[in-house]
Amino acid sequence: MDIFEKCYRYTEVKDAKEAGIYPYFIPLDENEGTEVTFQGRNVIMCGSNNYLGLTTHPKVKQAAIDAIARYGTSCTGSRFLNGNMALHERLEAEIAEWVGKDDSLVFSTGMQVNLGTISALAGRGEIVILDKEDHASIVDGAFLSRAKIERYRHNDMAQLQRVLDSLPEDQGKLLIVDGLFSMEGDIAPLPEIVPLCKAYGVRLMVDDAHAIGVLGGGRGTAAHFGLTDDVDLIMSTFSKSFASLGGFIAGDADVVDYIKHKARSLIFSASIPPSNAAAALAALEVMREEPERVVRVNQIADTMRAEFQRLGFDTGDSVTPVIPIIIGDNDLTFIAWKLLFENGVFVNPVISPAVAPGRQLLRTSYMATHTDEQLERVIEIFSRVGKELGLI
Repeated sequence: MDIFEKCYRYTEVKDAKEAGIYPYFIPLDENEGTEVTFQGRNVIMCGSNNYLGLTTHPKVKQAAIDAIARYGTSCTGSRFLNGNMALHERLEAEIAEWVGKDDSLVFSTGMQVNLGTISALAGRGEIVILDKEDHASIVDGAFLSRAKIERYRHNDMAQLQRVLDSLPEDQGKLLIVDGLFSMEGDIAPLPEIVPLCKAYGVRLMVDDAHAIGVLGGGRGTAAHFGLTDDVDLIMSTFSKSFASLGGFIAGDADVVDYIKHKARSLIFSASIPPSNAAAALAALEVMREEPERVVRVNQIADTMRAEFQRLGFDTGDSVTPVIPIIIGDNDLTFIAWKLLFENGVFVNPVISPAVAPGRQLLRTSYMATHTDEQLERVIEIFSRVGKELGLI
């Protein structure tokens, strides 16, 4: 049988395009800031992870430009060999200080952080414990590790305790959880998870890809709860609040050093270009100098969540700048996305299996740089589309 046969039978995308409701790979002409351009018209961006609005910050842009002028466009090799620079190590020191850990290690992407870290730390005869709503990169890292995988219902602490209670004491265990869950905007209950991990001898890793720059004064979920010393590992990306590309893992120096020499996704990938490292450093400097950005993005989130709820939309358990509009049907989600886009609002449609059946949603997210006028316009358009489709 031809291995490509499944490709030729795959018609879902063609069908969606013919129906005019294919919502992915939109070729935007300009893609940063609170408004984007598509075929000559402006659309308010409510689907970006640029939470602090730093991709267009003059200091961040200039840092990248200066780094290209000084270092060129690429390191052309793995950090393990010729691709390591003093700039990378300065970034690691600054990141470790920011999140309150001994040391950190910079990878080329956030995906590679999870693939490399989890598969380096866990192996056969050990156990990885996951929340069922954990990001795909966490799940893939767990599969790569070849450790046994245990999963518990999303934020269900009673089931987590039952899972932990069923595990043998003489096997190493690592629990990985998203700090801020990227689809529905809720937060992992670290004040309940930490005591369970301590009681059962489980190490805890928190994926703060969406929480850095948003929670804990920008330092993440552990800082938000005052539990930085109780979380063993903190990871995040540079592709969101840091306005760049790459990622990091932070923790005890010995553990970070072990990951550095065992993580295949680090060893066998080229390092992030100097421009990305410089942009991330500049973004971190802005976070320190302009803490009002973190305050602003959370104020916007509170306002938008209240407005959506006032209109009658279901926003789930969101308490962050990621606010879902839960619709519960694939086709209706696509139709709502299309009408919003045509009326000038960009959101992200999320359907099964990315979310559980019945939880299909429009993922909206906000930036510190959104203006009140833009947000009022978004609410007005949502109200109109929601009524037209019978969602409210």
